[in-house]
Amino acid sequence: MRYPGSVGKACVLLALLLQAPGAVAGTSIVDIAAVDITRLRLDCGARAELAGADNGLVLMLTLPKSDSLPGFALDVPPGSQDLSPYTHLVLDVKNAGRSPATIFCRAENPDASDTLNCTQGSLSLSPGQSGTLRVNIRRKKPDWVKVKLFGMRGYPWSGPLGIERIPRHLVDPARIVRLAVFAQKPAEEQAIEVRSISAIGQFRQPTRLLEDPAKFFPFIDEFGQYLHADWPGKIHGSQELAAAVRAEETALAAHPGPADWDRYGGWENGPKLKATGFFYTAKYEGKWWLVDPEGRLFISHGIDCVISEGDNTPVEDRDGWFRNLPARDSEFRDCFSRAEVALHGYYQGRQPLAFDFSRANLMRKHGPAWLERFAEVTHQRLRSWGLNTIGCWSSPRVYLEKKTPYVGTVWFDSKLLEGSQGYWGKFRDVFDPDFRAQVRSAISRQTRDSARDPWCIGYFVDNEISWGNDDVALAQGTLASPAGQAAKQVFIEDLKARYGEIEKLNAAWGTGHSSWEAMLQSTVTPDPGKARADLVGFTAKTARTYFRTIREAMKEHCPDQLYLGCRFAWVNASVVAVAAEFCDVVSYNIYQLEISRFRLPVEADVPIIIGEFHMGALDRGLFHTGLVAVSSQDERAEAYKNYVRTVLENPQFVGCHWFQFRDESTTGRPLDEENYQIGLVDIADTPYRETIQAAREIGYGMYNYRAGRK
Repeated sequence: MRYPGSVGKACVLLALLLQAPGAVAGTSIVDIAAVDITRLRLDCGARAELAGADNGLVLMLTLPKSDSLPGFALDVPPGSQDLSPYTHLVLDVKNAGRSPATIFCRAENPDASDTLNCTQGSLSLSPGQSGTLRVNIRRKKPDWVKVKLFGMRGYPWSGPLGIERIPRHLVDPARIVRLAVFAQKPAEEQAIEVRSISAIGQFRQPTRLLEDPAKFFPFIDEFGQYLHADWPGKIHGSQELAAAVRAEETALAAHPGPADWDRYGGWENGPKLKATGFFYTAKYEGKWWLVDPEGRLFISHGIDCVISEGDNTPVEDRDGWFRNLPARDSEFRDCFSRAEVALHGYYQGRQPLAFDFSRANLMRKHGPAWLERFAEVTHQRLRSWGLNTIGCWSSPRVYLEKKTPYVGTVWFDSKLLEGSQGYWGKFRDVFDPDFRAQVRSAISRQTRDSARDPWCIGYFVDNEISWGNDDVALAQGTLASPAGQAAKQVFIEDLKARYGEIEKLNAAWGTGHSSWEAMLQSTVTPDPGKARADLVGFTAKTARTYFRTIREAMKEHCPDQLYLGCRFAWVNASVVAVAAEFCDVVSYNIYQLEISRFRLPVEADVPIIIGEFHMGALDRGLFHTGLVAVSSQDERAEAYKNYVRTVLENPQFVGCHWFQFRDESTTGRPLDEENYQIGLVDIADTPYRETIQAAREIGYGMYNYRAGRK
């Protein structure tokens, strides 16, 4: 989820009256039907009207093409400014226009500037697509908190997505005076329907121990758990770990797995298609399916990051944080390590000393044979829980036992497109010879142990790379690159072939380049409206080169496995159209409560898989919910079932994978400070009973549900 830049004071917005919040969960704070259009203050060419829709009136916004930020604001009158009981604002919106749109909403305090004293969220929608725009109420540190903490994304006082190290986009929720809804420099006119605006989620007030550091520290126990709270399943001593082993053995024996699955987790009692000895895709009775090696229909219900260790947290510079942290020369000495270089935050650029509480707890539970026992129990767990796939970033020590189907992931480095930008970094220069060489080398090496393995479904290559939300972004990034960029040279040669003379291109684009060489040296990008056809065409050519190169290498080195795409997070229609042509399965990471309204942005009848989804709550001792927040474990369980149901109801989806197997460390992982409550087990390896039961309920019945035998 992205939180880009500023709204800017240049945009004057509109005013609506808000109703005072009532009950904590699901409270409407704007009565759309009562909006007085004559009171709206609009700027940047934005227009607004009330319009009829299926479920009543909607606020229809027309946002023009602009170099500014057309939109509106909701001015909150005195007495209606306290949103502190809530965790999120949610807007039910629809893209009623003919082009992709990204809509933003932000909540402001009285003294808000471009990035300070405000919080915001965004949602990208294809034409005709509806969705829920969620704004996390990211809280400032209260004045009464005297404890100093660092290296985490969520803190004991912050609620979902409160990040102390980044003062931007944090608010005092008791003083929300304005809500703004806007587009950020739209390249084309956009039409957005706002159907409702509500506040949801119950914020849990932090402990008053935060007033006194002497009483608060240490705040993490020897099992890696938060000391100053209790909850169902919390471990209080090693004897409880031993008891948990015995209790789970009983539970696994009582729930050995679905009776209608074959050994791969396919639908043994369902139709039988051709058995090829490997997984493949097929459309059966109007719905896409995976087919397992024995010819049985298969839905991939899986989980990512199935690992025995690696959930470590920095202990360097954190003296006094941890109660009874083991000595460096103790039996837990191998749980200490130097972390990989941190991407950002307190430890940025460093390799801090870290401790792996998850590994230590597995050692306590299972003794010297903990690693072997973890792998054995994991396969039992997954089948018992109604899960039939080991997802991305999992341990070969587990999946190469060949008891549960799995997917692989291929990673590689290659030269970057210098003018591009994105949340995770720059895009690759797919026209540089280095790209093809690195792709072939990585696929050859990283599939060596799993290629031609019947248990390997296929491979993702890359993850959430920076395609851009619109279909001109990569082409614009190419033109913004230096003259030596291979992609830029290819693009300009294509333009030469089309226009011949630079004057003809200037006339079409409205540019003033003196020569083709001058254009090569320039990093100025054209008006996307005037140059759109050429920009879209080169974006598609870039995508085609990317996917074709990878597919050719995949089919050379692992012809029996499926090419599962690159797990889109931010993407545009031009790229999706090309991916649908070259990928065996198109993949997305979609962090929402459900995906009933998801549609591809292009007409393409292809199978789709979800590489990541999750929900989290703050009722089990962690300080951050992850990307989709719910109020409790019971609500998380219901959300899990609802998400998977919407996958099963869509004829194009062939599976979904939960991210991830285990909670992240309470005090943050070194890589990027994440400390999310997103596991099916906690840091002490204790399963979350509510979500496990939900996975069983939906997993055991998923084939009949998919086939319409609900």
